[in-house]
Order: sequence, then C-alpha cells, then structure tokens
Amino acid sequence: MRQNLVAGNWKMNLTYPEALALVSEITTLAGAAAAGANAPEIVVCPPFPLLHAVGQALPEGSKFHLGAQNCHQKENGAFTGEVSAKLLASVGCEYVILGHSERRQYFREDDELLSQKLKAALAAGLKPIFCVGESLDTREADETFDFIGKQLTDGLFHLSNEEFAQVTVAYEPIWAIGTGRTATSAQAQEVHAFIREQIARAYDGQAALDTTILYGGSANAQNARELFSQPDVDGGLIGGASLKAADFAAIIQSF
Repeated sequence: MRQNLVAGNWKMNLTYPEALALVSEITTLAGAAAAGANAPEIVVCPPFPLLHAVGQALPEGSKFHLGAQNCHQKENGAFTGEVSAKLLASVGCEYVILGHSERRQYFREDDELLSQKLKAALAAGLKPIFCVGESLDTREADETFDFIGKQLTDGLFHLSNEEFAQVTVAYEPIWAIGTGRTATSAQAQEVHAFIREQIARAYDGQAALDTTILYGGSANAQNARELFSQPDVDGGLIGGASLKAADFAAIIQSF
C-alpha cells in the first residue's frame, strides 16, 4: 500500500536559531500523531545551510525525515553555488524536491534538465518528490491535462520501474500557490486521478496504486482534512503553513 506523506517546504526562510526552534515545536506538537498507526511520513525541507542542523534535531528512528529543496544534476565539479545529490545524502537527506514551480519559473528548469536531476538524485539514494502543475492561463484554456501529461512524460516517465518506485509525485496548481486561492477537493481529486491513470499507462496498475501523490497548492490546517480524504490525495507538499508549528502539526494530524 502507498504511504501517506506530508512534506514541509520552508523555501528561503528562517535563520539557524529560528529553524531549530521550529523543529523542536513541530516534533513536540506532532509527536503523538507521528507515532500513531496511521501516521504519515513527515519530510522537513529547510534551506541548504540548515540541513545538517535540522536533520540532527529530528527524532531518530521516527516518521520525521530530512529533505532538500533542489539538487544539481552533476555529482561534483566546478559549479559554484550548486549542491549535488551526493552532498545532500552525506548530511542526512532522504528526500529532495525536484521541479517545483518556482524552480521552473524563476530558474527556467525544464523537463530535460529535471530528468537529469532525477537520475542524479536516485543514484545518490535520495527519494525525489517530483512536482507538476499548471498555470491559471493553462487551466482557463482547458489544457490542464495535456500540460501535466507532457510534464510527466518528458520529465518522469523515462525512469525504470525500479527507479520510479522511489518517486513521490506532487501536484501543484500554480494558480493556487501564494495567491490565497486553493483548488477545491474535487478539483484536486480530478487531477490526482488523472496522474494515477497516466502512471498506470506508463508503467502498470500496481505502480499507479503504489505511488504517493501529494497536493501542493496552498494546503493548510483548515482544508487539509477534506483534501486528504479524497481517494487519490495521499498528503501534501506544504509551503507557508509548514513555517507555523501549530498549523503544520494540525496538517500532520489530518489523516
């Protein structure tokens, strides 16, 4: 059976002491929920300089895991300012977010580059959280499914069955990130079901059933329970709400 999962993407926020304080509060507030039989996997994704310290602060042997927000496609080399998947693994990362809408928009990351990053992450033993999603213009043009289908085909479906089994998919409706707008639970379910159908076509029905698919469009403590109740929504990639311990703990407790 696929695993429910909640990932907190801190983006470019928090100083060293703020990060340690937040982790302490989250693990205290969500400790009981994280230990329950139905507890989701919980991934905390701080900025690069905070990774090791945050990882050390996470309870050992628990459902809490460390993740990064990006990685470079090469293992090493003269790439000033970049961080490789191998480096991330060496400081305790288990997960890495790839293809986030902000990386695609601001840093012009395309599916060809992301396919290389996926290979690099998997080679280093990391579990990728691969993001797909459409803009408002794309949705209003009724091209959501064509657009997401192409992102999946070009960026993700080149992986072998064994490699793909390590991947979590995150659906981010770009029009609902940081805008105050949120997809309805029905809209989220519709796209999640489509993604699962595409996985079944690219691989097989079992792979589709086993793949964790997250919702990543401004999920919060108020709407998480309804979103997570949808049959194909297996958790959330959480942005702003992951910076508030009480909100993030409430989201973890929403299953």
